[in-house]
Amino acid sequence: CTYGESAFKDRKTTLTAAHSNRPTSPKRAEERKRQQRQRPQQQAKCGIPLSRRRAVAEANNKESFATMSENGDKKSAEIQTNEAAAKMDDLKLADKGGGGGGGGGGKKKKKKGGGGGQQKPKEPEREWTPDLQEDLDRMLAVGEECISEGELKGLITAKGRGSGHAGFNLYDGFEPSGRMHIAQGVFKAMNVNKCTFKGTNSTFVFWVADWFALMNDKMGGDLAKIKIVGHYLIEVWKAAGMDLTNVVFKWASEEITDRADVYWPTMLDVARRFNITRIKKCCQIMGRLEGSLTSAQVLYPLMQCTDVFFLRADICQLGVDQRKVNMLAREYCDAAKIKRKPVILSHHMLYGLKAGQEKMSKSDPDSAVFMEDTAADVERKIMAAYCPSKEEEDAGAATAGEAADAGKESMHLTVDNLKNPCLDYIKHITLSPPGATFTAGGKTYTDFDSIKSAFLAGDMSEEELKKGLIDELNKLLEPVRTHFTEDERAKNLLEQVRQFKKESLTPSAEKEIRRLNLPKLGKVPAGCHAVFAPLPSARPTLQEALDALTRLRLGPAGRPTVLYLPDWAARVCNACDADVKAIDAYYAVFLAALRSLDPTVIEGTTVLRQSEAILADPSNYWISVINVGRHFRLDDVMGPGMKDSDGVGIVIARLMKVADVMGMEPASIAASTEVDLIGRYFDEKLGGMTKPELPRGDGPSIALQSREDEAHRTDNDEYFLLDDPRREGKAKMKKAFCEPGNVEFCPPVAMAAAFGLEGGSEIEIKRSEENGGDVSYKSREDIERDFASGALHPGDLKAAATAVVLGVLEKLAEGIKKDADAAKAGKTLKAFEKKMSKKKKK
Repeated sequence: CTYGESAFKDRKTTLTAAHSNRPTSPKRAEERKRQQRQRPQQQAKCGIPLSRRRAVAEANNKESFATMSENGDKKSAEIQTNEAAAKMDDLKLADKGGGGGGGGGGKKKKKKGGGGGQQKPKEPEREWTPDLQEDLDRMLAVGEECISEGELKGLITAKGRGSGHAGFNLYDGFEPSGRMHIAQGVFKAMNVNKCTFKGTNSTFVFWVADWFALMNDKMGGDLAKIKIVGHYLIEVWKAAGMDLTNVVFKWASEEITDRADVYWPTMLDVARRFNITRIKKCCQIMGRLEGSLTSAQVLYPLMQCTDVFFLRADICQLGVDQRKVNMLAREYCDAAKIKRKPVILSHHMLYGLKAGQEKMSKSDPDSAVFMEDTAADVERKIMAAYCPSKEEEDAGAATAGEAADAGKESMHLTVDNLKNPCLDYIKHITLSPPGATFTAGGKTYTDFDSIKSAFLAGDMSEEELKKGLIDELNKLLEPVRTHFTEDERAKNLLEQVRQFKKESLTPSAEKEIRRLNLPKLGKVPAGCHAVFAPLPSARPTLQEALDALTRLRLGPAGRPTVLYLPDWAARVCNACDADVKAIDAYYAVFLAALRSLDPTVIEGTTVLRQSEAILADPSNYWISVINVGRHFRLDDVMGPGMKDSDGVGIVIARLMKVADVMGMEPASIAASTEVDLIGRYFDEKLGGMTKPELPRGDGPSIALQSREDEAHRTDNDEYFLLDDPRREGKAKMKKAFCEPGNVEFCPPVAMAAAFGLEGGSEIEIKRSEENGGDVSYKSREDIERDFASGALHPGDLKAAATAVVLGVLEKLAEGIKKDADAAKAGKTLKAFEKKMSKKKKK
C-alpha cells in the first residue's frame, strides 16, 4: 500500500512538471491566474477548502442516490396518497403517467433567502393524553376485531381531538330494502355514538345504497320509493338514540352519478389489480358458494372496495361478515402504493333467534327482533328463541342435502360453542350503554360474566333470563314507537312504507330495459355497423390496423359505421399498465394509421370513446353491465380459456362489451371476441331489441414468423405502426419465413396480397430474361400458384414484398408526422415502452 501511494505521488509530480513545461498561450495563462486568485476567496467564503467541499458533495450525492433508490417506491406512494386525499381525481391510480402531485420531473424552484433544498424539520409527535386513550378504548369496544390497534392509535393521534385536523371518517353502508332489525337499529346507534363521542373529532359517513337497491329491483325498482324507505330508516336511528351531530348520510344515487368520472375509474383500477381467486373469497359477504357464482357477484366486492376510497374512509366500521372485502381494500393500498390504509373495526354479528342461525335475516321475520315490532311481537319471539345452557356439538350444522352457507365461517371471530342468542342480545345490546344493568329473577347484574355464570349454573332459569331480556328490549324500542306515533314526519314516512309493502312491488316482466341509449343521446347513428378497436399496447401493430379496416369494410353499403375505442376496458384489463396517457397515445397513433392506409373508410366513420359513451348516462350503463352479469354464471363468462389466476378485470371487460353493444343498438357488429355472449344475451334476455348481425372477419395474417411458444417471439416477427421504413422495412422482410413451395404459411405472399393488390392494383416483379423476365400478378392465387410450382423464386418474391412494405411504412410515417397529436403520441408510446422495459428488469 505504501509503495502504491509513493508511486502515485511520483507519477503526479511527473505529470505536473510536464504540464508546467508545456507552452501556454497568453490567454490561457491569464485565465489560470484569475482562477488562482479566486480560489482563496471561495475557500474563505464557506470556511472549507474547495477540495474538501467537492469530496463532501460527491459523498452526499452518492448517499442521496442510494436513498432515492431505496425509498423511491415509498415516495411515490406518499405522492399518490396525497393526491387521493386532496382531490380523488381518479386517485391517480389509473393514470400513472400523470406525474403525481409533486411536479413530475420539472425543475424545483429555489427558495428565496438561501435554504436551498433543505427539508422542513419533522414535527414532534403529539403527547398521548388520557382523553385520547379514552377515545381509543371507546372505539376498540365497538369492534370484535381491529386491524390494527396501532394504526388506529396513530390515526387518532394525527387527526383526533386537539390535532388541529378536520377529523377522520368512519363508514358503513346500508341498502334501503324495507325493514331494520335490532342489530342494525339499536346496536348500530350505540356503536356510532361511541365512535363519534363529543370531542373525538370524527365523522360517521353512512353510505345509503339506494342505487344498489334500485339495481336489485327493491321497491319495484322505483328510486323515489327507495329514497322514502331510506329516510324512514334514518328516522328509526334518530328515535333509537343515535346522535346525528357528527353523522353524514350520502346517497349513492347522487354521489355516484355526480362523480361518475371518479367512482368508476377507481373501481376499474381496483379490479385490474386482483385475480379471480382473490375476489371469489370476498363473495362470502353474500353467502354464496364459489361454484354457484354469477358474474355480477364478483363485481359487488370490487364496488364495495371502491366505496372505501370514494368516501375517503379512514375506518371501515362494518360487521365481521364484511371483513374479507375490507381486507381487500388494505391489499389494494399495497398494490396501488397508497401509504395510509383504512383501519378495519369490525363489530360483532348478533346470532339469529333460531338454532343454527349465525346471523339475523331480514327474510325471516322470526330470526330477529325488528325495530317496528310491538311489545307482543318481542315477547313472542324471545320466548320462542333458542336458549341453550349447555354446549351442543354440531348445533345448527347443515342437514344432509341442505346447501351450506358460504359465509358462516367468517360470521364470528371469537370462539363461542354455546351460541345462545339471548345471552348475545344481553351482552351486545342491553349492556352496551355505559353504566347499563340487567335485572332477572329479582336480581340486578352489572356485568355480563355474572349473568352468564348464573344462567349456566342454574341460579337463573331460562324463563327469568328471557323475561328480563324482553323488559330491556321493550325499554329500548319504546322511544322508537313513541317517535313514530307523535312525530308527524316520522308518522307519514311509516305510513308510506307500510303502503309500499301492501302494494305489489314485483317488477313487471315487460318493464323498460335499463341500458345506455347512444342513438337517442346523439352519440352514434341509428342502425349502425359497429367495430371495436383492439385493446392497446405500447407497440401498435400493422396487423391490428389491417384487422380493423377489414371489419369496417364488412358493413353493408350505405350503413353508417362506428369505430368504438374501449379505453376503459383497456384500463380494467391492465393494457399499457392502465396508463391513461399511453392508452390515449395508442389510439391517436392507431387512428392516424387507419386514415393513412384507407382514408375513404375512416372519413365517414364515427369514432367514439367508451369513456365518453359511459359518462353520457353512467347509471343506466352500469345497471346494464350488472344485469348482464346476473344473467351469466361466472364460468360462462370466463369460458375455457380463462383460469382463476387470471385478472378479474377481464371478466368485467367482457360484461362491459355486451353492455356497449346494447348501448349502440347496432344493426351489425364485427367483433372477434365475446360474439357468443352478445348473441346469447340478445336471444335469452333482450326479446324487445333487435339482435344485431354478427359477421366475423379479421384481416389475413401478416405475421413474419410462426411461433408455437409466445415466449420465443421477437420484434422481427411482425411489423409495427411506428417502424422506421428504412431500418425495419427491409430488415424484417429479409428475415421473414419463406420456405420454397410452402404457400400455407408464406408471409411475403400474405403481405404483398394484403397491401399490393388493393383496388385492382397489380404486383410487378422485375427479373432478368434468363430468370423468366418481368411478371405481373393481379391476385393472390396467381402468386401462390407460381410460388408453389417454383416459377417464382423466394428472392424475387421477397423483393416485391419488401417494395410493398416500404410503401406502406412510408405512408404510415408520413401520415403520423402530419398529424401533430399522432406524432406526439408516437413519442409518448416510445417513452412508455422504455419505462416498462426498465420496470421489467427491476
